[in-house]
Amino acid sequence: MTQPAPVPDPSSKAAPVIVSNVVGSFPWGVLHERHPALIERVRRATPYPPELQKALDDLLRETAEDGVIEPLDDSEPGAAQWKQWGEGHVGRRWADVPFLWAESFFYRKLLAALRYFVPGPWQGIDPFAPFKNAELTSTKVDEELSALDRIPQLAADEQDVTLLHAALWGNRADLGFRISAGESGLGDRVTGLVVDDTRAFWELLASGSPGRICLVADNAGPELLPDLVLADHLITTGRASSVSVHLKPYPYYVSDATTADLLACLARMTAAAGYASEVGRRLRDAISDGRLALLAHPFSCAPLPYAEMHEDLRRDFASAKVTVMKGDLNYRRLVGDRHWPATTPFADVTAYFPGPVAALRTLKSDVVTGLTAATLTELDGSGAPWRTSGTHALVQVRA
Repeated sequence: MTQPAPVPDPSSKAAPVIVSNVVGSFPWGVLHERHPALIERVRRATPYPPELQKALDDLLRETAEDGVIEPLDDSEPGAAQWKQWGEGHVGRRWADVPFLWAESFFYRKLLAALRYFVPGPWQGIDPFAPFKNAELTSTKVDEELSALDRIPQLAADEQDVTLLHAALWGNRADLGFRISAGESGLGDRVTGLVVDDTRAFWELLASGSPGRICLVADNAGPELLPDLVLADHLITTGRASSVSVHLKPYPYYVSDATTADLLACLARMTAAAGYASEVGRRLRDAISDGRLALLAHPFSCAPLPYAEMHEDLRRDFASAKVTVMKGDLNYRRLVGDRHWPATTPFADVTAYFPGPVAALRTLKSDVVTGLTAATLTELDGSGAPWRTSGTHALVQVRA
């Protein structure tokens, strides 16, 4: 594997790294409430044998309050790499190490407990597949796909805005493709945008000749579907000569998208009626002829910010006309999982990135940058947990 590029983040010392040791904070809740609940949810979803049940129990005890981080067993595939990433963290309390690292290592240890990487009957079994499959086969998805039939009826600029915002809000199952120009309720949803560089996004794509676009995916299922529809739109309208979708090489976090998840989405679309099926067939053809490339770089599952990306990944992003970062986790990795003042310019914290970059993100964690002082005052004055509730979102572009 190529080494990380020796390009430091010039703003990395400007704000403290987020940790999980403040009782009642969002990171504290993830570590002490969400993770234990997830272990039990995974346990209930699949009939694991006694030895794997015990491994889940051990992980639950290790990550309990005041728990100390234990290393991966040396025999575990990838243990040497994680030992390097975990230098200075292993042996400390889970709550006292960087939140981004702790979350990532929790999911890696969950896969180790379930013997995901070890040859045997449980190798390659996605522990989150039952949740992903339930979401993808739900009747809500039927409604979302049926709503696609209205897209060709919209004016070209309305299609642009609708499909970009559908990808933005796509991990909220009550929205998705039903966000369409002129539809009742759109105004309320758009006011949830704390930053809106939608126009700048399309202007960037309109400048110069069409080029390759990188789309760094986030969640599977109902969120990945509108991402794929947006990719199809970029290709069919000539904004992109091709689209490279960066997926996770293995299950990561609860619902992050892998190649298997993308193929399941394509199958769901092509089996649907109407315009959804047409889009699905076009995407299948685009994969076959190379206009839609599926990538899965190991760094996609690293517990590190993109400022520390490997050199080959840096070159890939540098060669793209724009890289679109989807979702909350990718945003945290893009700007750095730090206590930035919310008015910190987005361009400053992404200055290290090797090419134009856009973020499409529903807010589900504390990190945010690029807000105006007036917007921040209004949001903080509301008294609502706007940073973590998923009720607000942003479209940010750095050309």
